[in-house]
Amino acid sequence: MNPREKPARVLVVDDDNLMREVLKALLRDEGFEVVGEARDGQSALALLERLLPDIVCLDVNMPGMSGIEVLKAIRAGNPAIRVVMITGDASMGTVREAVGFGALGYIIKPFKAGRVNMSLRAAMKVPLASPFS
Repeated sequence: MNPREKPARVLVVDDDNLMREVLKALLRDEGFEVVGEARDGQSALALLERLLPDIVCLDVNMPGMSGIEVLKAIRAGNPAIRVVMITGDASMGTVREAVGFGALGYIIKPFKAGRVNMSLRAAMKVPLASPFS
């Protein structure tokens, strides 16, 4: 990352405590600013309003609200926030659904650090609707 660039602000959403810790450490090592974490969809949506991250790393399978439902809510209310799914669900139907609802990346667990870094950086290059336009 260019030293003059402001690091992308990331919200990590996963119901697995260890996975959240691994992702947060990996993202920080890659120069991202982890601004928050949530263990479920409802908490994630509440944090989004307050933290306004640039990008959300979102699990698909969580108790209560699924990651796909959270993705739909993000796209409806915060179109300028990018979402990358990071999940163990590799089914083509789920991948197509996530991409169809606006996910900019889909990373299958277990993952390599380089894959996460590459996917988030690629997602940050995609122009999205500005909340001020």
